[in-house]
Amino acid sequence: MSRIHSALARHLLSAVACALLAYASAHAYAAPSFAAPSFAVSSPGLADGGTLNASHAASANNCGGGNVSPALQWHNAPAGAKSFAVTIFDPDGAKGLGVVHWIVYGIAPGTTGLAEGEAAPAGSVAGTNRTGGPGYYGPCPAVGDVPHHYVAQVYALDLPPDALPAGLTRDAFLAAIKDHVLAATSTVLRYGR
Repeated sequence: MSRIHSALARHLLSAVACALLAYASAHAYAAPSFAAPSFAVSSPGLADGGTLNASHAASANNCGGGNVSPALQWHNAPAGAKSFAVTIFDPDGAKGLGVVHWIVYGIAPGTTGLAEGEAAPAGSVAGTNRTGGPGYYGPCPAVGDVPHHYVAQVYALDLPPDALPAGLTRDAFLAAIKDHVLAATSTVLRYGR
């Protein structure tokens, strides 16, 4: 009986050794796989969720700001992007209905960011902000409100810079870019008074 157990043990050890060798061979020379870096946006000097200073707040209606658009930088844009678009939307504003602070599109494909105060880069097209006009309109939450969240979003589009007409509202803009977004990224900025 002990010879049978001994032979069975050798057979079992041999099978385990073969399985381990096969596994090691299959994985020893496998090329490492790395995910491509993601399309990402940031506002220099501010972490995601960081607080804007008063220079970015609206200058009208006693908001006390300079109405200067924040700097944004993006990287790892997808191949084939023919233009970019930027929006800033406050989902907390208008009692939760949201407020549009900035829509600019038709930004040239080689662009990797907008400098502080560069609300309409050369060749770009302005959409309609909360005032019914073009350009950037800074934050102006009610005094005493919890700081609002301002979602700065960048879209990489397969549309050429001149594809969309000027003056689109946020809803019209989003409808126009449907099926043309190669990638989108966002960062959240905060501001309160």
